[in-house]
Amino acid sequence: MPLLDIRNLTVSLENEYRTINAIDKMSLTLRNGSIHGLVGESGSGKTLVAKAIMGLLDGEWSVKADRLFWQDQDLLRMSDEQRQAIIHRDIAMIFQEPSRSLDPTAPIIEQIEEVIPSSELPNSFWGRRQARHKHAEGLLKKVGIKSYQRCLSSYPHELSEGLCQKVMIAMAIARNPKLLIADEPTDAMESTTKVQIMRLLQKLNESKDMSILLISHDLNAIANWSDDISILYAGQSVESGTKKAILKRPLHPYTQILFQNIKKFSEPGAHKSPLFALEGTTPPVQHLPIGCRLGPRCPKAQKQCVKTPKAKKLHGHIYHCHFPVNMERKGNE
Repeated sequence: MPLLDIRNLTVSLENEYRTINAIDKMSLTLRNGSIHGLVGESGSGKTLVAKAIMGLLDGEWSVKADRLFWQDQDLLRMSDEQRQAIIHRDIAMIFQEPSRSLDPTAPIIEQIEEVIPSSELPNSFWGRRQARHKHAEGLLKKVGIKSYQRCLSSYPHELSEGLCQKVMIAMAIARNPKLLIADEPTDAMESTTKVQIMRLLQKLNESKDMSILLISHDLNAIANWSDDISILYAGQSVESGTKKAILKRPLHPYTQILFQNIKKFSEPGAHKSPLFALEGTTPPVQHLPIGCRLGPRCPKAQKQCVKTPKAKKLHGHIYHCHFPVNMERKGNE
């Protein structure tokens, strides 16, 4: 049984003139204990998917799905109170730009102590204050902050982005969630700090059996740290499968072009050799193409691409394309 099973998720923005499907029938399956990478260019809708899972979208958005199951429980068919209780207990999320996600008016110690569950504290009223402080220290130690005493007494603006992200992770794991959604956790950080954060997430995944949905446009991070990969373009599912299958034999033109550059960086090449890239840019949500949204930029596009491609499965590898690539060795199913 998957930990999180999403089928045909549609997130719509409605106004008096029309309905815009910012996420159009997107599917994702997250296995228990895995790191699942969700890849896409900026503006592809990755954060929107995360907020739909967490129930953080306001009333302007409409969320529909054939399945939005958490451990075989249908999140869309339960009351808001029941859904929030499950999310509060089992799912945590860390956001990009961590310094902006923390309260600038409160020291770190107050913000961490606020999220520590009562079940982690002794029943005695007199011992709770000290136990809460010790637990906050322990959380910072777990995420690799050596100068935890100085960090606890500091305000967010006094810490680096890397330390703020570690504090956010410490707050996220305070309740021992089964799933951690990491939305661009290393965005705009220097390379050494990025590696520290990613190693920390991997350690949490291995030591606590915590599943991670890693949302990023950093292809190297996804390729290095994920077990499974789903690719999103302009709100539509493109391709999903194990990391090994996607890197070895991508089936969608978009996936092939994305990961060609990773291979090129890992191998010696000619001086000033060009990078692979699609012409054009990701379309804005107000002007989404009909059918396959990659169509206007796709090198293999044909007339049939004005129709939205259905999901096709080949040995557990799912892709959405009328004219897939790398199909010479085995027939299309």
